[in-house]
Amino acid sequence: MRPAFLIAWREFAENAKTKGFWLGLLLFPAIITASIQVPIFLEKQGTPTRRFVLVDAGGRFAPLLREKLAADETRRQEEALRDFARDATRQETLAGFIDPTDKQLDLARWRAAQGADWLKVPGFKPPAPRFAESPLPDDIAADAQPDEAARRLRPWLRGERKLSVDGKEASLFAAVLIPADLVELAQGDGTKDRRGIQYWSENLADIALPQLVENTINAELRRRGYTARGLDAATVQSIERTRAPMTSLNPKKAEGEETVGLADRIRQWLPSAFVYLLWIAIFAIAQILLTSVIEERSNRIIEVLLSSVTPGELMVGKLLGIASIGLTMLTVWIGSLVIIVVWKASGISPAQAAASGGMAQLPGDVATLLRTTWLLPAFAMYFLLGFLFYSGLILALGSTCNTLKEAQSFMGVIVLFLMVPLMLMTYIPRDPNGPLATALSWFPPYTPFVMMNRVTADPPMRDVVGTLVLMVVATAGVLWGAGKIFRMGILRTGQPPPLLEMIRWLRS
Repeated sequence: MRPAFLIAWREFAENAKTKGFWLGLLLFPAIITASIQVPIFLEKQGTPTRRFVLVDAGGRFAPLLREKLAADETRRQEEALRDFARDATRQETLAGFIDPTDKQLDLARWRAAQGADWLKVPGFKPPAPRFAESPLPDDIAADAQPDEAARRLRPWLRGERKLSVDGKEASLFAAVLIPADLVELAQGDGTKDRRGIQYWSENLADIALPQLVENTINAELRRRGYTARGLDAATVQSIERTRAPMTSLNPKKAEGEETVGLADRIRQWLPSAFVYLLWIAIFAIAQILLTSVIEERSNRIIEVLLSSVTPGELMVGKLLGIASIGLTMLTVWIGSLVIIVVWKASGISPAQAAASGGMAQLPGDVATLLRTTWLLPAFAMYFLLGFLFYSGLILALGSTCNTLKEAQSFMGVIVLFLMVPLMLMTYIPRDPNGPLATALSWFPPYTPFVMMNRVTADPPMRDVVGTLVLMVVATAGVLWGAGKIFRMGILRTGQPPPLLEMIRWLRS
């Protein structure tokens, strides 16, 4: 076996020296960090202020919308100041207003003490407004009907003309146009034939402003409807807010801990992410193996190697070397993921998690799940078995091909065959121990992916042990068959052999 280990070391060293290996090694942690931090940055700093104009022909809803927008901006400023105050080095600036228990800023006392200057904190930069109302152009009346206002505003909405804001040009993001008879339209059947509130904008992705306008005006219309009918609006709204609490419970959990929370939902769906990573990892590493065999075969290096080692030692060495590359990359990837999750979880206090509706607790729940389940060991085990299984197939096929173009035709069939686990990736967590998931678990080509998806759903032990034994036997059989084809095909020249001839090789 010493020659096989020497070949394995050579394969590992050759691939570890490439720029692609180090780029792939470092790119994953960078992508994970960026996927967490960049959306937060863009939400707070990267999105420019959206400027809009408001035309309320009846003059009945504009003050309410402005009040709602101002309240939303105040809330964003308060959240930004709380985030600023979480930094220990900045808490000295706000000394006396930081709760010693959870290290959070007591915003109510701070605002009461500072009055109108509550945002003036050394080093703190309030976030730019998300939406800002701009004055109407001079030739558009504030009480214009929507159709007329829209006709006149088209040059600004199309970007042909710019607004003037503090002496600078600015683009018009949207126009909100409210007809004078909106109340009558809402109460009658006219809304089926006539436009109600008109929201004009080229940007169809950012729906925050139209939702705010629609929700605010509809709430006001209902309030006015209650008042017109002699009903107390506050009482009716209080009744409308009445909700029967509903709690999801899991009978498999310990007594007193049956409540289903965010951590339980993560437990159900996190394996799907690992299945996707497993799929990518197996084929990325197997592709390296295929490329290595094809290059050495076309460059006649194989003949030199086979003068010193047997075909079996060469195949085993290549498998071990490329598998080591894959395990190294996955160790760095998964290790960086765990470090990032623990790092993000350590900066979240219970008060912050409660204030954010529990979503801030997500990193902590993921860290707990990785620590308390066999998700990571299962990933390593199924990667190794899946890699050996598919690498055996790919190595056998690659040994019979002279060029990458010939090999890609075989790879295309394998990739199409393995699209099934990806398509079922979101279905299996909904019924992880159902008949489909159970049946596919016992089909060796799909076993690593399906069982990886079931790993946190407490599958029956017979499925875990039985499929593992089956996968080991199937992998051994594939490697045995790959060895026979590799020995016969590695020095063969000409066109790739037909399938029937490879079957004869296996039977010989």
